[in-house]
Amino acid sequence: MHESHNKNRMKHLFLFVSFLCLMASHSGLEAKEISKETIQKVTTELTSQHPACNQVLMQRGISQVASLWQAQDGSDEVFAKFIKENYMADAESRFQLFNKLCTAYEVLLGTSNQVAIELGLPTTLAGPEPTRIDYIMSAFNPYSHLWNDLYENKVAFITILNFPNYTLEEKNELGKNWSREEWAYARMGDMFTSRVPASLRKEAGQANADAENYIASYNIMMGHLLNEKGQKLFPNDMALLTHWNLRDEIKSNYAPIPNAHEKQEMVYRVLQHIVEGTIPQDVINNASYDWAPYSNRTWKDGKEVTLNAEENRRYEHILAHFQAMKKIDQHEPQQPTGIIRNFEGSMEILPSEIEELFVNLISSPQVKQVGKLIQKRLKRKLRPYDIWYDGFKSRSTISEDDLTAQTRAKYPNPEAFEADMPRMLEALGFSKEDATFLASKITVHGARGSGHAWGASGRWQNSLLRTRIGAEGMDYKGYNIAVHEFGHNVEQTIDLYHIDHYTMNGVPNTGFTEALAFVFQKRDLQLLGYNQQVDDNTTLDIFWGLYEIMGVSLVDMRMWQWLYANPDASAAQLREATIAIAKEVWNQYYQPVLGEKDSPILACYSHMVNSPMYLPNYPLGHIIEFQLEEHFAKCASKKEFADEIMRIYQLGRLTPNQWMQQAVGANVSTTPILNAIDTILKKK
Repeated sequence: MHESHNKNRMKHLFLFVSFLCLMASHSGLEAKEISKETIQKVTTELTSQHPACNQVLMQRGISQVASLWQAQDGSDEVFAKFIKENYMADAESRFQLFNKLCTAYEVLLGTSNQVAIELGLPTTLAGPEPTRIDYIMSAFNPYSHLWNDLYENKVAFITILNFPNYTLEEKNELGKNWSREEWAYARMGDMFTSRVPASLRKEAGQANADAENYIASYNIMMGHLLNEKGQKLFPNDMALLTHWNLRDEIKSNYAPIPNAHEKQEMVYRVLQHIVEGTIPQDVINNASYDWAPYSNRTWKDGKEVTLNAEENRRYEHILAHFQAMKKIDQHEPQQPTGIIRNFEGSMEILPSEIEELFVNLISSPQVKQVGKLIQKRLKRKLRPYDIWYDGFKSRSTISEDDLTAQTRAKYPNPEAFEADMPRMLEALGFSKEDATFLASKITVHGARGSGHAWGASGRWQNSLLRTRIGAEGMDYKGYNIAVHEFGHNVEQTIDLYHIDHYTMNGVPNTGFTEALAFVFQKRDLQLLGYNQQVDDNTTLDIFWGLYEIMGVSLVDMRMWQWLYANPDASAAQLREATIAIAKEVWNQYYQPVLGEKDSPILACYSHMVNSPMYLPNYPLGHIIEFQLEEHFAKCASKKEFADEIMRIYQLGRLTPNQWMQQAVGANVSTTPILNAIDTILKKK
């Protein structure tokens, strides 16, 4: 599955959502309830003054300002005076206010994004080992009081009054008939919906930074792994980041290379130890020890030594996220849990709808049929790690060593990849003008971790593409990651620089940027000059990738449900619960196809540690990817393919189903891919 490799998964969107959803204020401030009489009086006066204005919209804005007004903001009289002075009753003055606010927010969000990028460079880019001050500064946010300041100077209230918020249900229903301007106004209404203390935002940011740094340094020194015969199967200098590179190592060993199956078994055992907390802590990112994962024994300088297990460190970071989130919950009356904020707020899809989509596919009879097809191809019984079967990709018939030789020669450094981006875009069908512009807005860096795409928030910035590049150049894994990230960056550039209204920039949720990243990633060999086609194997590959990542996502979702049901749990209890959840999901949906009861492998993803509840975006992205690929298949030429990408990704931040309807004429659904798999299986 080509879900890849973005360790952070769109940090710019995380920052943007943080600004929109975790609006700061000082803790300890008193709430003030504006009287119903005051609200009624000011509403009546405004209605009398502006009889032609939209009464419903005006009442919505007034009531939402009242709900967020606090004692330090002023008395009822101050509230009434503020409403009368700042309500824009006519369309022209409202539109002028909207444009001025867009300019201001772009400056504020864009500048804060620049600060976050610059302070994080030592911890995110390849180079000298970060020092303690680098880690401290990477977590520092000088803008943590920004939203509090905007409430204090009443800019936030001016925004709320004139551009009130709509619920998800209202957006889905009313939005069907909204103009682009009405959508842009509604998105501005999403900016101020709560007042969360700045200290809590800071705590959440610290938890995120700590988890990011933990994961960014979680390398397994593969050249120091031993099988039970004491043999080393991997290159001496190979260091693989969990989980991304470990998973991709399993994928690369579906090619006909020496010791392929044994290597897969060993990596699988390593991943089990990571999930279970039984990995010796001192073998992580440390080449001083040899480690035999099967027996879990360790040696230093040829002498066996006993090392302490990592135990709960992984789960301590998850718990820190949860504890910060719980403190924020009490300041979010409209969305009182992190689960609600993530799905209804950020993804704009109900968690029940997400789970229904996922279970519909992973419990389908098509899964068992495709499993039998894979087993026939492998000529052996399936193993749990075959959830990452990579044989539906044309590259599985090409030695990864050969591919690495090509990519290292072609891309010895980040600058070489950056210089080649215009050619790659033209190869995909983009005009020379579009290719040159899009590439000019993307900067490539060597990453300390697995790689990620970090988008711009202001239209004077470049988005950043980060991928691992070794001393000998970019290996194939790094190249494959880079092409995935390239897709993200193209999306980030189109729907920022080519968007009609600033508040519409971006996509409905990160599943939609993942979809384009997947579309690019599956064409990585085409960009190297191979004859790579989107065909039945591509559909099978997407389907099998969905099967895997949906299970991983269900484990993540259920782990968070467990946390909210057990808010006082310790890290050790969370570890045991997560392993139990992973086994339960495995036994119900995966053991019947892949064998081995009670495998915990579905809990191995690093996103569970450093990106709370992000994982469901991946399967959603794959579902959207398939629906996009079905749409792109109707294109008569590469140019039309590229033109459709440009059109679709200028739709911006509609709700998911609204976006899909305008993009491909259908809601988000697994039915198309299940039907396509049925058609393919009939040919086999």
